[in-house]
Parts: sequence; structure tokens; C-alpha cells
Amino acid sequence: MSAILGIHNHHQGQISSDEYHMLTEVLHSYQVDTISSWMKDTTLLLCGEKRFLPDEYYQTMPYVDESSGLVITADVILDNREELCERLGVSAARRIFISDCELILLSYQKWGANAPRYMIGDYAFVIWDQRTQTMFGARDHFGNRTLYYTRTSNQFAFSTMIRPLLRLQGVRGTIRESWLAQYLAIPIVLDSVDCGETVYEDIDQLPPAHRFTFVAGNLTVSRYASFVLPEPLKLRSDGEYEEAFLDVFSQAVKSKLRTNRQIGAHLSGGLDSGSVVSLAARELNGVNRTLHTFSYIPPDDFVDWTSRGRLADERPYIHETVRHVGSNISDHYLNFPEKSSYTEIDDWLSLMEMPYKFGENSFWAKGICEEAARQDVGILLTGGRGNHTISWGSAVHYYAYLLKQFRFMRLNQELKHFGRIMGMGRKQLVPIVSRLAMPILEKIQSRGTASEDPQLIHPDFARSTKVFERLKSSDVGINGFSQDIRDERMRYFNVPSVSSMQGTVATKLSLRLGVLERDPTIDPRVVQFCLSVPLEQYVQQGMDRALIRRAMKDRLPDQIRLNQRTRGIQASDWVHRILPDWDRFVEELEAISRDSRVAGLLNQQQMLKSLDKVRGKLGPELAFDPDMRLLLRCIVIHRFLSNQIA
Repeated sequence: MSAILGIHNHHQGQISSDEYHMLTEVLHSYQVDTISSWMKDTTLLLCGEKRFLPDEYYQTMPYVDESSGLVITADVILDNREELCERLGVSAARRIFISDCELILLSYQKWGANAPRYMIGDYAFVIWDQRTQTMFGARDHFGNRTLYYTRTSNQFAFSTMIRPLLRLQGVRGTIRESWLAQYLAIPIVLDSVDCGETVYEDIDQLPPAHRFTFVAGNLTVSRYASFVLPEPLKLRSDGEYEEAFLDVFSQAVKSKLRTNRQIGAHLSGGLDSGSVVSLAARELNGVNRTLHTFSYIPPDDFVDWTSRGRLADERPYIHETVRHVGSNISDHYLNFPEKSSYTEIDDWLSLMEMPYKFGENSFWAKGICEEAARQDVGILLTGGRGNHTISWGSAVHYYAYLLKQFRFMRLNQELKHFGRIMGMGRKQLVPIVSRLAMPILEKIQSRGTASEDPQLIHPDFARSTKVFERLKSSDVGINGFSQDIRDERMRYFNVPSVSSMQGTVATKLSLRLGVLERDPTIDPRVVQFCLSVPLEQYVQQGMDRALIRRAMKDRLPDQIRLNQRTRGIQASDWVHRILPDWDRFVEELEAISRDSRVAGLLNQQQMLKSLDKVRGKLGPELAFDPDMRLLLRCIVIHRFLSNQIA
């Protein structure tokens, strides 16, 4: 894990000592072990590294390959080292200690701009070719590490973080209106549909699965890889699919364990994190190592108000997983009694360098990383994106697909099994499946009764930026995804906005705390395999998410593995936590409603309406109320804008 920085003056201007000292000083504010630089004439590269392996496995970065004239600075941890070494002809004796940055340079020399296609891992790197005066950079397939850049008339600069770029001469901190409008208009937890933009007009971001080339003052940005729907994998039995799945997924988990520091994992009561923990614990047990698990639980005074089938406190399920998986787990249960979504706003704004929308989960997401850092955890495993890979397979969406395909016999059989498992009758199931298969029916039935979520963006600002027109034409699915489950799934993997946002959070937490989050459920090898599995393997005999449920037999307790009726709901207590600060919360909102500086940006009238609504039913049950969510986001964006204005 590294923070990388660089400047190239393409009109032959020398790098000033002020710029060098300023950027070097910035690196000291992050959790890094070593800070090194390379500078020659018009180009400066820097790297602050946090090391997760013994020093003999590293080459100090920036690293110079004298024979080729290439210089690299990289934020990288590669997972397919053995495969790369084989492709690149690296000798067996050298493979043990060859560094990741050397493998990237060898890949670049062999494949040029296509080198990132062959790399699996979390990375953002930049290579300077002294001979051709070319700068080349890339970001990994799912944007697990960040890379920002800026251009002025004389200079191209890049950085893992935004703040260093804002300190460069000629780079303005002007807010980008198009980004701000999208942030305010998009109702889901997504900042912008264009992840190449940032909140600042003068600073851009390299999207996931993209590369750039900068030469002679000209910048080219292009995509180097996309996922395509492969030919269906044809195996002879369900058991062979299960074995093949376990082989690929276990390889992905194992590759994420490369560190000599402690290893941790997020653990909820569900399938995804439980499966990651199960496989990781087995692997670590073989080398006599401990796996530290970290689980969020509600505060002691919280009363679960959620509906049947939802569970705010997942400890009974977590305990079952820990008991079943093995003796080498050290489990930690954290409830952060002094933290809330409201008290953490300023710290998150400082950490993120931009507004954010995940306020409901913010206090425990950071709190878990903080506790992991105290336990000297270097790698923190997650299963956060498994819903689209290892545990994909919604039963009702699959049944809608069967209905659209006129496969009535299989649909009828499946509905019988599913109804028996879920305790639902056919009369309850058929309307649900029909609405999913033919969404126009739901629109007709709900016409005149459905209410839209309240809008945080001022109508005049929305009109002037044409933000809703832009969102409507985007491929992110803001206005509703296709009802074809295959199309929806492919869109998730190939539209970079969502993965970029998740990678941004992970990167910035890691540089603050020195803990690197790694998610094997989004490993490209796992993604490609899961896309190749026939749909029938994911829903069988009324069992949703069937492939992982079958594959994890004996590896997870049946209470977890076969549980289709109860699901954890981790954000259900966030309103409960801010109630002690309710008066301050309201006072701040009322002040925002009178702030003339944001009058043309924020929908202050709607904000007051939302405040009136929640006042009348104040309680923890507001946790998923759209008006309550709007109020929290209003405070987040207002504090950010106030800091910029000041």
C-alpha cells in the first residue's frame, strides 16, 4: 500500500524545490513506513510506502530500471504473481523475491499499454519512460486504489489523494457544478455517474479499468478491459460446479493473505463474509496463524424495531460461524457507544476530501478499521461485493426471468419449492414475480399513489445543469435497471462508478489507518467464473444463492448456509445514535435553511418540509426514511461547501 505522487513539466521547466518539499511533506501525513523520490530535470516521482511484507520482498520506489530507462512509482499488491512470472519467463529462483513493481515493469516492456489486462490485484501505478518522454499510468479493474490527476498549461501531475494536487500552483479549488448537481440529484449511495470527474473543476480521476498516456503535452485516457458474458460453463454435475467454484474462490482468498502482519476480516451473520472467513481461517490454520474477525453490533440500549425477517444484532449467527469455522479465530464485537453518523461528519469529510453519502454506516465502517489498526492488522478481508458474484441468485428475479422466457413448467416447480421454504403461498408469490417480469404493471397499478423521494437539489440548479437529462441518459441505472437479470449483472461489472466509489473509501481509510481492505468476492477470476456458471446453478428447488449454499456445506454451519428467512440489517440504529444530539442536529439544519450562500444549490424548502415530517415521528424507526436520509446528507454537503467558501 502506497501513496504515490508525481509532476512532469512538459514545457521543460525544472521542478522547483518548493514543489519537491511540499509534496514530500504531504506524504508524512499518511500511514507510511518509507518515503522516497526520484527527480530528473522536468520530472519528479514520489512514493510513500506502507509495507506488509519483510523488506527483502521490496524494491524501493520510485524504482529505476537502468537497462530500459523506465521509472515506476506504484500503489500495488498483485495477486497473480505466479501466473505473471510464468508468462514473463521469470526464473524460479527469482520469483520468490521479485517485487510487484518489477513485475509491472516487465509486463509493460512485454505488452506495452495492454499490460494492465494481465494483472490481477489492487493497484494504481505510473511509469515514466525517460527515452520516449512518455508517462503511462493505470488503475486496477475495479478501482480498488485511486489515482487523481490535473493539468495546467505547463504541468501534468498525479496523486493517490486530492489534497496534494490542490496545493500545486495554478490548480484552483473551484467546485465542479456538474459533479455537485449529480451528488445532490442522485437518490442512491452514488456520488456521480461519471467517475472520471471529481468535486473539483481542475482535478480528474482515472476510472477503474482505465489507463492514460501523457506525451508532449497530450493526454489520452482509454479503457483497457471489460467483462463480457462468456459461453456457459458445461460440467457434468452440480458437484463439479461446486468443486470448480471452491477452487477459484479459495485461490482468490488465499492470494489476499500475503502479509507478515496480522490478518483480519469483517464478519456479519451472512453468507458472503462467513464464506470468506471460513476459507481464510482454514488457510491460516495450516500455517498456525490467527484470523481476527470484527463484527459491528448495536449499542446496549438499542431495541430492535425492525420487521420480522430482519435482524439488527447478528451475534447469534456470528457466534455460530465462529464456533463452526475453527479455533484460530479471535472474534471482536464492536458497538462504538460514543460514535454516530452525526459526530463523525467532520472527520469523514477530512478523510474523503469530498462529500459522501454513506453516512448511515460511516461510524462503524471507520471504527472497525481503527480497531483493526490497534490489533496490528495489515490486511482486512471483506465480502462486500459478493451479492453480484459468489452469492448471486435472487430467487424472485430468476423466476421473473423464467416467466419472460415462457418456461412455465420449471417456474411452477420452483414456486412450489420456494413457497415451502419461505412459508409463502402461490397467491403471494405470483403477483411479485409478475411485477418483476412486467414492471409496466406495477407502474399502472401505482399511478397516482406512489411518491418520489424528496429532492435535495434546488430545482433551478437542476435545470441550469440539466442534471436529470444527464442521469436519464447514463448507463448506471439511476432511473431503473433492465429487468433482465443478466443485463443488470453485466452492467454492475462494467459501469465503473459504483466500484470506483467503494475503492475510494478503502484507499483513503488505508492511508489514514494503515489497514488495507481486500475483497476476494470481486477478484476478476471469481467474477469471470461466476459469469460463466449457468443460471440454473444459482437458484435450485426454491433455494436462492444456491451455488454458494451448496459449495459451503460443512464449511459453514447450516444455520447460516441454509438461512433464507432472516437477514442482517446493519444501519438500523443510526438514528437511535444521533437522538442525544437531536437539538444540535435541528439547530444546524435550521441554520442551513437560512444560509444564503447555498440558496440556489440546496432545496432549502424541501429540507424544512422533511424536518417537519421527521419531527412528528421522531424515533429509531426513521433509519430508512428518505426524509431523514436527506437531512443527514444536507448537513454533510453544507459543511463541505462551507469549508470551501471559508
